[in-house]
Amino acid sequence: MSDLHSINEAINAKAGRKLLPSILVSLTLIALVWLTLAYARVLFALLVAIAVALGIREIARAFAAAGTHISTRTLIVATGGLTYAVWSAGVEGLAIATAIALPVLLISRLRKGPQDFVKSATATTLALIYLPFLAGFLILLARPDDGLARVMTFVVLVGCNDTFGYLVGVIFGKHPLVPKISPKKSWEGLVGSIIFTSIGGALSFYYILDLQWWIGALVALMIVFTATSGDLIESAMKRDLSLKDMGSLLPGHGGMLDRLDSVLLSAPALYFALELVKRFS
Repeated sequence: MSDLHSINEAINAKAGRKLLPSILVSLTLIALVWLTLAYARVLFALLVAIAVALGIREIARAFAAAGTHISTRTLIVATGGLTYAVWSAGVEGLAIATAIALPVLLISRLRKGPQDFVKSATATTLALIYLPFLAGFLILLARPDDGLARVMTFVVLVGCNDTFGYLVGVIFGKHPLVPKISPKKSWEGLVGSIIFTSIGGALSFYYILDLQWWIGALVALMIVFTATSGDLIESAMKRDLSLKDMGSLLPGHGGMLDRLDSVLLSAPALYFALELVKRFS
């Protein structure tokens, strides 16, 4: 038992996070996603909206610590509107709701006068696009009749990228990928992500989506790029704001944004890939 504890502590020290709580949180989130999609898909849209709202609270606090203030309340209201629009009207609803929400948010900011308007408006726009808009593609994945299969394929792809990139990086990582942004990430971890996500993509496309395995392998390479880039973007934000984590809501992960980082850029990528496959198959 002491040997297992020592191994776990060594992994925690090298990876920069606690392994066992991280695994438990990940399994709990996967179970919530599966249950909502299996029994009431509209609840999945609500689950996404709640996650985004929590992410907005975190990013608003992070910006405030750096002297930039955005309205958490209006952004959460906008999130509700975007969620309803995308679930009701699909990609057209997402586009129209975003086009309406942005000017409304900027007009609302006028009440506080011109002081720091550009800084606040820029941060507000980033928060709107980065969170509710990109997360809307998760809901788009879930809307069709095969929404459960599509989202669970997405979970496999992003899960393989994050999990095996993490494990291979911890065990074999020696060469930093981008040390100025994320010192823990390594080229070895990236190779692990590419190999195992390609395998996961091939298997999930063939057995879950009933599509050609090689399409899944190709899509997996795109997801490795988007998920890794999403992780690095959030790491860059944290370093610029002098933060270790965006929050402490999820043990072993940090905040909600620390869990959503790889998801937000990857959801549009998979949605686009599946639309292409549907159009040309």
